[in-house]
This record gives sequence, structure tokens and C-alpha cells, in this order.
Amino acid sequence: MMKSKELKPNRRILIVDDNTSIHADFREILCADNSGDAAVNDLEAAIFGDQAAAKPQVVFELDSAYQGQQALEMVKKSLAEEHPYAMAFIDVRMPPGWDGIETIARIWEVYPAIQIVICTAYSDYSWEEMRAKVGQPDNLVILKKPFDNIEAQQLAHALTKKWHLNRQTEVQLEQLAEANSSLRLSEERFSKAFNESPIPSAIQILPDQRIVNVNERLIQVTGFSRAELVGHTPADLFLWDKPSIADLWYEALERKEIVRDQAAKIRQREGGLCDMLVSLSPVNMGGKPHVLLLAQDVSERTLLEGQLRQAQKMEAIGQLAAGVAHDFNNILTVIQGHSGLLQHKLKSTNIDTRSIDQINTAATRAATLVRQLLMFSRKQIMQFRYLNMNDVLRNAIKMLERLVGEHIEIKFDPQAQLPSIYADSSMIEQIIMNFAVNARDAMPNGGRVTILTSLEQVRRAATPMDPETRDGEYICLTFSDSGLGMDTQILNRIFEPFFTTKPAGQGTGLGLSTVFGIVRQHQGWLEVESAVNEGTAFRAYFPASQHAAEKTEIVADTKLLGGRETVLVAEDEAPLRQMVVHILKIQGYTVLEAESGQQALAVWEQADRKIDLLLTDMVMPGGIMGRELAEKLAEKFPGLKVIYTSGYSPGMAGKDASLLEGRNFLPKPYSISKLTQFVRECLDTPASGDRIASKADNAVNGIAGMVE
Repeated sequence: MMKSKELKPNRRILIVDDNTSIHADFREILCADNSGDAAVNDLEAAIFGDQAAAKPQVVFELDSAYQGQQALEMVKKSLAEEHPYAMAFIDVRMPPGWDGIETIARIWEVYPAIQIVICTAYSDYSWEEMRAKVGQPDNLVILKKPFDNIEAQQLAHALTKKWHLNRQTEVQLEQLAEANSSLRLSEERFSKAFNESPIPSAIQILPDQRIVNVNERLIQVTGFSRAELVGHTPADLFLWDKPSIADLWYEALERKEIVRDQAAKIRQREGGLCDMLVSLSPVNMGGKPHVLLLAQDVSERTLLEGQLRQAQKMEAIGQLAAGVAHDFNNILTVIQGHSGLLQHKLKSTNIDTRSIDQINTAATRAATLVRQLLMFSRKQIMQFRYLNMNDVLRNAIKMLERLVGEHIEIKFDPQAQLPSIYADSSMIEQIIMNFAVNARDAMPNGGRVTILTSLEQVRRAATPMDPETRDGEYICLTFSDSGLGMDTQILNRIFEPFFTTKPAGQGTGLGLSTVFGIVRQHQGWLEVESAVNEGTAFRAYFPASQHAAEKTEIVADTKLLGGRETVLVAEDEAPLRQMVVHILKIQGYTVLEAESGQQALAVWEQADRKIDLLLTDMVMPGGIMGRELAEKLAEKFPGLKVIYTSGYSPGMAGKDASLLEGRNFLPKPYSISKLTQFVRECLDTPASGDRIASKADNAVNGIAGMVE
């Protein structure tokens, strides 16, 4: 593009002639002193007023060259200085050296825009010869010598003006070309941004809303081809789930209102629906009104929001369960304890114990319900060990056979040499039993259950079912059945708490919610596949560990164990404390009791005998919690053995919750056999620490009564 100063009038002229007098003549003609004319103009203005105002004087800038070579160098220099000559007067004959015609040809090679007046007194060249040699007759004029002064002035004025007009035309053409180039570039950018945008987009012509263009993302989301979309309206394709809502958008556009982030569902070619946030922007294209439609796909966000609401609902239920668990478990422990005492007393008699059995069954179901609530909300206390998954499953197979019945075959196909997992064995059994119950109900006429274990190398990104990246070795527990299967609607809800397809009174709807919570608490995840009449397969993944597996033994011993040691029971719930004291006394122990931590310290100080065991609730009134009580007493008696008990879940029992794992913790509710076994094992454990074997705990936690 020409610079702005080139658009100003240019009256720079080059005189090329070997005769010095010719140069003087041109200066006299084109650069004469017109001061006299100015005086005459002033006099006319005084006489005639403004009508005779003086005209501005035109001043030409003249340079001289005496040979063609010199003229060419001066032209080059003027171009380098960005102050070119507008025209040149060139003599035809300039001996020695180039003549005028050759000089013109050489100058036009470097600067074709210059206007040329060729001065000649002879007919050295015909016009056709000149035209053939220089090739640019449009910029060439002949001036015959001797020339008239007025004619020379007229040529100077006309040709410098022509040069200026030519330059203006070139600049305008360059500006127009640049504008067209910018327009093409802008269109290319818009087209590229439109087609490659990750947001589904379309352009519609108004007012009929016919689609004139779509991008690739909209084609992918809807499943329609470009040909199916372009030329049709959304109504033609039934694109919107609720067309009446879409009509409101365009009515708002007509009222000049902004249409942004409108929630809608777009219908796919196969009939599915996608959640969208729709925005409309009016645009003018080709002089006609159009609208740019942007439909942001928020299906994944909607799914995540649903998962968040589900997690919040589960958390709320878990908090509710945790809040009532302490008092509820205290009550259940009292019920189980006294009914257990009655059972043991009546075993040797002929009295019917079915009512007591029903009480025990109801209490066990109630305890299971609370525990399931805590497990799926990840608030259940776990007893983690390094376990061999195959060993845990082998121990549970016989229990599963009794649970599902003889009409269902159980096939166990374990992979040999599996690494260990860090898990709670009773929780793994809980998973298997919940799967088994669901499989049994899905196969009323019999069928097959297949249980597989395998070591898998996993490397994948987050998924809707498991919003965490997974990379490493995992033990996969696969539980499949040949039952009725599930449709998509049921499959999408099976992990919701309290969702069940069973008749009222036959299920709590917490079985699979419990499994979900247990697996997540073990740092794993669940996958499920099912189809109507094609069975169901659950896969639970657990991180593999490099630690050696601990030996897992299941001991089913319901005998009440006794002893002669002294036990201090610290429990604030009076009925529960009285029951525990009564049971331990029956078994031969000397029992001291206290209803708070402060009172327990006082009882200890006043005792006239050695106290062998402290059985303390974790949470008690009076400012001294169970852990703090045990620490105070252990400072005075380092060999003291301690059993902690609580109806609270972790997070509800304060700082003590972090100390429960792997220690002598007896969760409420518990049976009298579990209580006596736990006390006996703790007393029989060497005094090197307060860790004990978990035989009694496993014996009770492994019973089939924990199943929904």
C-alpha cells in the first residue's frame, strides 16, 4: 500500500537534455516569478472584492540531468528517497551515450509510473517505432521544438495531475484488495472456528428457522448427516424434545431479547435425548437475517450433578444413621444380651424358645440395617488385614450354598497365585452374600452362580461409575448369574439407597448400596453388565498389594467363656452396663463398674485388688473419653489390657476413631458369646500390646445373618 505522503500532489519534474540552455528555458517557463501577477490580483481584489480573489500559485520542483545514464540514477535515487518524479521532459538526441528513446525505456524498467514528454525537433523516429521501443504510449507525449511556453506549462500541469490521479487509483485498488483479503480471511476464520468448534452449532435463516449450515460436532451429537440437517427446520426433524420451548426462544429474539443458556433436550437420530444449554445470536449474512445456534452438550455435567446429588443423599443418610447408631446400638445390645441369656438358660429345658429366637432374629436384622447404612455411606468401622481373596471366598462358599438353596449351582473358579488385598474379610463376605441374595431372587426356578477371581492390569481414565483415574494391578472379583437380568432403567438405579424391585417387606434396598460403599471404602470400584433374560455380572476391583497375606481362620464358637480375673466396666448407658456386668459375673469374673471416665478413675483408686482388664465405651460424659481413660490408667499400670466398645461410627467418636483399626475394638451391638470370647481372648493375649487375634470377631461377623 502506498504511503500517505505519496497521495499528496507531486510536482517534481526531471529535465533530461544535453543542452544547458534548454534547462534554463524550462526553469523560466515553469518556475517564473509571478509576484507581478500577485500584485495585479491584489488590485483586482480591492476593486472587485472577493470575486477577484487571487488563485494559489503552482510551484514545480525541477531537477536537471544531461545524459540518459545520469537521468536513470536520479530516478533510482528519488525512488529510494520515496520522493519520485511525477514526470520528465526528455530530449531525443543526447550524443554521446543513450538517446532519448533508450533513456525512456531504461527509466520505465525501474519506474513505469513516471509520465514522459519527449522533446524533439526532428523526425528521428516514427510514432510506431517509438511505441515499439518503449512499449508504454499511455504515459508518453511528444513536444515539438521549438515549443510554446503555454503548451509546456499545460503539459506540466496535466501530466503531474495525471500522475497524482493514477497514484490515488492504485492506492484505492490496493485498499480494496486489502479489504477483500481481510474479508476473505475473516470468513475463513469464522468458517474454521464454526466447523471445528467443540460446541454443537448451526446457522439458521429467519424467519422460517431453516438450517443452512451445521458443524461437525452437531452432526456427531444428533447422529444426523449434514445432508439430513441442512435445508430442514428443527421441527422437520423433531430435533427438540419440547418444540414449544424452542418457539419461545425465537419469539424472544424478535423482541430483541437475549437468549442465553436455555436448558433443553435435543433428540438424536436413534431416539436418545441429550441435555443441552442453547444460546441464539442474531447475525446478518448476505443482507438477510440469520441466527447462530450454539447448543452446549451438558449431558456429562448433568450425569455428574446427578451423581453428586446421589452422593449427598447417601452422605445425608449416612450422617442420619451415624447420629442414631450409638443409642440404637446400645438398645440392640441390651436386647441381644438379655435374649441370649434366656436362650442359654433355657437350652437345658424343654421350654419352647421360638419367641426368644424371633427376638434374636429381629435384633440381628435391625443391627444389620444400621450396619448397612453405615457401610454404604462409608462410615462403618473396618478391621483391615492383608488377605488372600481366594481364601476368604473358600471360607464363604458353604455359607453361600445354604443361603441360595440347593436349586442353584455355585461354581468357584479362582486364579492361582493371587497377590493379597488390604481388606476386611467380613466385608468381602458381605459383598458376596449380597450378590448371592440378588442372584437367588433373580433365579426362582434355579440356575448357576459363577464366582471368578483374576489379576488384571488396569490403565484407564475416570468413568461415570468411577470418577478416578486407575493405573496398576487390581484383583477382580466377578460374580455372575444366569437369572432374569435387568433392563437399562433398573440398571441405572441399582446402587441407589432404598431402591428395590422386591415386594414390600422383603428387602430394604440397601444390599447393593452397601456393596458400593464397601468397595469404595476398599479403594476399589464396581462394574455391572446385565440384560433382560441374559443374567447379570458384577465385577468388584480391589488394589493388589505386595504384602504377604495373613492366614484367615473362621471360628464358629458360641460357647460362653469365663474366668476369674477382675474387669472394670466403664459405660454410661445404665441398662447396657448392668447387662454386661451381669453376664461377666455369671461367667465367674469379678466386675467393677463406673458410669463415666471420672468415676472409673475413682473406682480404680478405691479398688482393693488388681484390675486385669478395662472394658470402656469410647464416648462418655464427664470430659474423659474412653481412650483418654485407658491412657491415664496405662501410665500407672503399663500392663493393663483394654477393650474399647462403641455404637458410634468413625467421625462421630472424635479423635479416637483413628485409633480403632487393628486394636481391641468391640463394636455395638454384640452378642453375649462375642462379648465373652472377646474378653477371654484379650485376657489370654500376652501383655506386649493391646492388639489381639480377631478370631472371635470374625466368627460373629461372618454369620449369614448379616445379609439383607
